[in-house]
Amino acid sequence: MTSGYTYRGAGVDIEAGDALVEAIKPAAKATLRSGVMGGLGGFGALFDLKAAGYADPLLVSSTDGVGTKLKIAIAAGIHDTVGQDLVAMCVNDLVVQGAEPLFFLDYFASSRLQVTAAAAVIQGIAKGCEMAGCALIGGETAEMPGLYADGDYDLAGFVVGAVERDRLLTGADVAPGDLLIGIASSGIHSNGYSLVRRIVEGENQAYDGPSPVEEGVSLARTLLTPTRIYVKGPLAAHRQGLVKAFAHITGSGIIGNLPRVLPDGMAAEVDAGCWNWPPIFDWLQKTGRLTAREMAHTFNCGLGMIAVVSREKAPDAMTVLAEAGESVGVIGRIVEQKGDARTTVIGPAGSWGQDRMWVVS
Repeated sequence: MTSGYTYRGAGVDIEAGDALVEAIKPAAKATLRSGVMGGLGGFGALFDLKAAGYADPLLVSSTDGVGTKLKIAIAAGIHDTVGQDLVAMCVNDLVVQGAEPLFFLDYFASSRLQVTAAAAVIQGIAKGCEMAGCALIGGETAEMPGLYADGDYDLAGFVVGAVERDRLLTGADVAPGDLLIGIASSGIHSNGYSLVRRIVEGENQAYDGPSPVEEGVSLARTLLTPTRIYVKGPLAAHRQGLVKAFAHITGSGIIGNLPRVLPDGMAAEVDAGCWNWPPIFDWLQKTGRLTAREMAHTFNCGLGMIAVVSREKAPDAMTVLAEAGESVGVIGRIVEQKGDARTTVIGPAGSWGQDRMWVVS
């Protein structure tokens, strides 16, 4: 007589999941902050806003993933950076509304749980939460054989933050003459990787080959540079009343994201000659033979966040951001909108190819 079916035999190892929870408890514990109630492993997580110091708070939430950047991490066997990417993509969207990230939850799904790789990912999430000042308060680990290929995994993140009602950033007071302060990115961040992968594979580049822009590391390591977390500096500038609006520069670049925080009737003029983009963008543009428009619509091109400030407060805002470790500079200004254009970018040919200017509404 044959033995009966088991859950483990069907591809799901509950003991591996338990082992993962135990492995990540120290990392999660390191993210605890005021307001957290309870510990990791319960059916739900509690957070006390009053204990966190809020009087009349609005809750702000965000969810995101890492996208196909995970394919490079899996192919290269490098799992210690994508967790920070996950946190960054969520918390950076809170900051633009003036909200402080409070707690974070993650979802890790795979065909078969590989504890070592999963632990590296979640420890990266915990590191990102520490950097953002929010607690890793819970999560879900799912094994789904048949849905994911062996070795593959996917990530989703969920963050909840708060802002006092009278401190919400809306951009409503943005006006002509205000300045744009660019805040440098760490690299590609977590957008455009389907195109990145197409370039690498189409040009027969090897992920384990040498990086074309960094010495002593692989191409994969360069491409997996984690997304910068913009929390401490921008929130400090906001709390001092120095900022009118923030734009998180993700997919669709400056020309797609900056108009999202501008009120009706306002437009932005950006001078691309005002900052130096990381060398990886030069390599992508040259290797992939990408037009300026393609670069601008796909990548952050060296700016992960843009602040809109009054001309009078710009020096103080830049000082606060720089003291928090950000590289900043004035990159443009706000003008009255004329026609359909919301953002105009002018750049020297050396940075943006032969297209010196484009206008996108």
